[in-house]
Amino acid sequence: MVLIGLALIVCAYMAWNIGANDVANAMGTSVGSRALTLRQAVVIAAIFEFSGAFFAGDAVTDTVRKGILSVDFSDPMVDAAFSQDIAFGFIAAMMAAATWLTIATRYGLPVSTTHSIIGGIIGVGLILEVKHDTSLIDWEVVQKVVMSWVASPLMGALIAFFSYYIIKKTILDSENPVDRSQWLAPILAFPTFFVLGLALQFKALKGFFSKADSEGWIESKYDWLPVKENGVFNPFAENAWFPVNSLILAAVIGAIASFGLYMVLRRIDINEEKRGFRGVERIFVWLQIITAAYVAFAHGANDRSNAIGPMAAVWQVLSSDGGQLMEKAPIPVWLILLGSAGIAIGVMTWGWRVMETIGKKITDITPTRGFAAEFGAATTILIFSMPFLAVPVSTTHTLVGAVVGVGLAGGAKAVDFRVFAKIAASWVASVPAAAFGAIVLFVASGGDSLNMIVLLPLSFIAVGLAIWKSSGEIHVEDALSDAGNDGGNDTTPFELFHDHAKAVEKTVEHMLEAVNMACDGEDASEAIQATIDAELDADNVKTEVRRLASEDMRFGVHVSYDDFLYMVTRQDRIADYAQNVAEQLAFRPLYDDKEAKINLKDMANAVAETVAKYEDAVEALREFTISGETKAAQNKLAELIREVNLKEHEADVVEANAAGYVFSNGDDSPLAAMHMYRVLQRLDDVANACEKAANAFLPILNR
Repeated sequence: MVLIGLALIVCAYMAWNIGANDVANAMGTSVGSRALTLRQAVVIAAIFEFSGAFFAGDAVTDTVRKGILSVDFSDPMVDAAFSQDIAFGFIAAMMAAATWLTIATRYGLPVSTTHSIIGGIIGVGLILEVKHDTSLIDWEVVQKVVMSWVASPLMGALIAFFSYYIIKKTILDSENPVDRSQWLAPILAFPTFFVLGLALQFKALKGFFSKADSEGWIESKYDWLPVKENGVFNPFAENAWFPVNSLILAAVIGAIASFGLYMVLRRIDINEEKRGFRGVERIFVWLQIITAAYVAFAHGANDRSNAIGPMAAVWQVLSSDGGQLMEKAPIPVWLILLGSAGIAIGVMTWGWRVMETIGKKITDITPTRGFAAEFGAATTILIFSMPFLAVPVSTTHTLVGAVVGVGLAGGAKAVDFRVFAKIAASWVASVPAAAFGAIVLFVASGGDSLNMIVLLPLSFIAVGLAIWKSSGEIHVEDALSDAGNDGGNDTTPFELFHDHAKAVEKTVEHMLEAVNMACDGEDASEAIQATIDAELDADNVKTEVRRLASEDMRFGVHVSYDDFLYMVTRQDRIADYAQNVAEQLAFRPLYDDKEAKINLKDMANAVAETVAKYEDAVEALREFTISGETKAAQNKLAELIREVNLKEHEADVVEANAAGYVFSNGDDSPLAAMHMYRVLQRLDDVANACEKAANAFLPILNR
């Protein structure tokens, strides 16, 4: 009983790791795009992962998981001793796979839980082949697993790339992208939910249909599920890969979803800012969250068996009187609950680590990109899961490939291939690492219960020590406390950047007032101080912009972090020079010449107009970033940048005339004339700073 108890702890630990690592499959892109906050994603993922695992998983499992071990259960070799070795081997495989997953999660590497447990089983199979002098490992299945490391990410990338390309060409590059998206998004929803409807039946609800078939609720489960072999593509045939009933049900789901989205879009103002989005991107927030919830549900239903499948076989052997392994093993409800709860807790504790890698470190994600990535991944997994291919692909591998695909849609520079290389290396390492761990643990136990009872606690102590070194980074309390959060502060760096631009413009307005008062012979001290105070306020906003840019997971979608900081610095120079103009006015009286003062006021007005036009450009930049990279928004921003340059040129002409007048007529008061020329130069610096700040946006347009 002690060994069974330890095996259950190993099973729970494996389930915890599945939740901690694989949750990024469902929610990483939603967090990266800020369609969901990190805490919201954790809570939603936990709910749907648990629901899928508890309600939609298989009630009976193959005792030899994933077809890696080929065991003839009619062979006399499969006796109690062999069954016990299998049970001990599965315990070792679960422990080794779970430990590898902990290491990967600690470093934020999204690896495959399916391939990790496969690696553990391969390690066990190698030992059992030697011990029992037989052939157990099906190397053809192993070959398919290796092939899937390339095939599934590549197909996921291709489908995601073309999905985003279609969205870009049909919506984002149209003359009126908002109007186009309101009628085209429901149309795009149909194929999306058609695929999700099929995948839900074939992947997530196969246990339900199998049970319904066995209990007579339906005539045959193959009316809904694809046949396992010798199928055809004729949907009306009895041995159809895609049964007509499933296609009809998926089409109904797609039609309902399409009509539902159409009705929603009729009733909401998509230009009302929410979650930091408006327009096109706000529409795709809806689609992205729904697809993410589906992926979480399907993942829980499908990958739960990675933890409790081997445990069901262990339970069958160690709890029965004969200790005999059978080809099928029923899964007790309490074991389903254990696996489901373990996955949910894993989501709420360490899941954020891998979410950050998927959502931010590979490439930058927006709701449109995130939707394309999840659609590409769901379609790929559906295709590879069909019996005519029957390749055990990884959701993780497929989604990472899809994220790279949408990243490449923005150019090769948009993807951090260094991060992708590390992830790919961890994929390759998963099978041998888990296999090696399983071999070491099984050999060390010697197939003896007492040795295994001693080794497992030692393994947990080692793992616990590693987790303890990461203390303070497990956010279960924060995640749970935020269950009802409405999203918190949805301000994006570009929105705060616009707030900074408005603070800069206010500084220039006070400067203009000070110049006008000084030219009119009035006391400008209050206006000068107001300029200094406004510049300080702008500095405070600038500090907050930099802080938010360093923390925002979606930041970097349109421009690199370094380029954004450069933009902030250029914008801040405008306020600095405006403050310097005001301070110059306080040093000494201006050149007392009516025409010279009129020219100075004209120059100050020209500068203020340049700054006002620059603020319009920043507002257009803000709209460009929160409503989608639409062609219309891009053209508007480009036009405003051009107008800022024209305004700066007009200010240059005014400054040249004003300076020429001062030099021509200031011989009688050279110090006062030189002082006015300095004020004109500082005003020209303000206009030049606007031009340079606006031109700093060009990398966004030329990306």
